[in-house]
Amino acid sequence: MTLLTHLVYALAYLIAGLSVGATLPAMRPAMDPLVGWLAGAVVVLAGGLLHEMATRLDRERTVRRRMGQLLDTVEMLEGEVARHKAILDQLTRAGAAPGANPGANPSYETMVQEVKLLQSLVGQLTERRATAEARHRHPAEPRVAEPAMQAPAARRAPLISRPAPRGIPDDNAPPLDDDTVLEAVRDALKADRIDIYLQPIVSLPQRKHRFYEVFSRVRAADGHQIMPDRYLQIAEREGLIATVDNLLLVRCIQLIRETERRQHSIGFFSNISAATLSDADFMRQFLHLMAQNQPLVPKLVFEMSQQDLREGGAVTMGILSQLARLGFRFSMDQVSDPDLDVDALLRHEFRYVKLDRGLLADTAMAPRVEALRRALDGHPIDIIVEKIETEAQLIDVLDTGFDFGQGYLFGEPRLSRKPA
Repeated sequence: MTLLTHLVYALAYLIAGLSVGATLPAMRPAMDPLVGWLAGAVVVLAGGLLHEMATRLDRERTVRRRMGQLLDTVEMLEGEVARHKAILDQLTRAGAAPGANPGANPSYETMVQEVKLLQSLVGQLTERRATAEARHRHPAEPRVAEPAMQAPAARRAPLISRPAPRGIPDDNAPPLDDDTVLEAVRDALKADRIDIYLQPIVSLPQRKHRFYEVFSRVRAADGHQIMPDRYLQIAEREGLIATVDNLLLVRCIQLIRETERRQHSIGFFSNISAATLSDADFMRQFLHLMAQNQPLVPKLVFEMSQQDLREGGAVTMGILSQLARLGFRFSMDQVSDPDLDVDALLRHEFRYVKLDRGLLADTAMAPRVEALRRALDGHPIDIIVEKIETEAQLIDVLDTGFDFGQGYLFGEPRLSRKPA
């Protein structure tokens, strides 16, 4: 319950007590007024006691539910760690062969760091689980332990979980209520059914694939897909999004490493959230992993919305600066105001700005978009026009002189194979 709810109940008990104290002497003139007021006080105390009991029961239910979430997530992460350890054992045996040098094997070093990342997630969740159990044993505590991976209130969108430009509805999928969606997300985490989808970003007018944007979708046990716009808010409310964020970031690095192994020259765009940026332990190990795999850094472009960047302020920019020093570059998407500070974008290593095609078609916004295009001429910042779905729309975009496009005309999000 919120503080306001508690205050409302307290006021109701007080009013009930005052009513009893005032009406009893009036109904029984022979009664001592003091007895009436004592009766009113009893009513207030009884109401407060019942309210405290109900609050404790609600708190215990919340603790049990969150402990169940943590148990499921820990079990899922332990399975991930076991899988990576098995691969690591194979690499270790290969490195132990006569004349082998494990330290010189980039795959070996990368796998070690990935296992450490997953172990870090397991350790954080296990620690929070112990804290939650301690809280559960002492329900009188005024606060309840939050899950370690819960997103802070400032966050707006999860890493690489932004909805694709247009969803593909599943007509055969039954409508799901919030509880069913939450259970599906928890089960998908446990069973490794968070799927990665890739959508191409192409150069214009050649339509050559230059990047892929990474999205996520939850696959239910019956095979139906749950689109991001259905599960993101629910998972965020229940403290599961940051765990999805961090795991998907590890998967994204695995995907980049796979393209590197196949000698494919292509980059990846992925959203980065306030929850991941504020997870100091995870970010420290992630930065260490990328420092050991510097060739992978230029292939990953982190993306944040214009609103998130404005709300994050100096704190967010400071963290992005740390990533920039390692060599990462950034993209701004969901731009609603094209009047951008180009110098600030350059200082913070933003190399891409995504614009909705609708902004170009809006007669009121078109001059401001054109002014932005001219302001970026001669600077190493490219504009990517999103949501291009027809040839006619593409012709309009080409007439304005933009160099990159994204949308269903060039390819819908497609399921990515899991790296071996």
